Amino acid sequence: MKQNQFPKGWNELRVQRALAHYENQSEEEQIAEDESLWVRMSLELAMRGMEDEDAPEHRREAPKEALRAAPTEGE
Repeated sequence: MKQNQFPKGWNELRVQRALAHYENQSEEEQIAEDESLWVRMSLELAMRGMEDEDAPEHRREAPKEALRAAPTEGE
């Protein structure tokens, strides 16, 4: 009999737990999990490469101080 080979970090117990998880899910739970994973994957793909872009500078200051420091028309 051929012995099972598992990916790194996996063993028979982990496989059995994963199978039990998916076999015991309702259809609604399956859909919710798929949608959640799709949203996360979509966001990760959309954000790919954006870490190289310059982020806007944010400062913590009181709104009145920010308005006083802002240039006015004609300056």
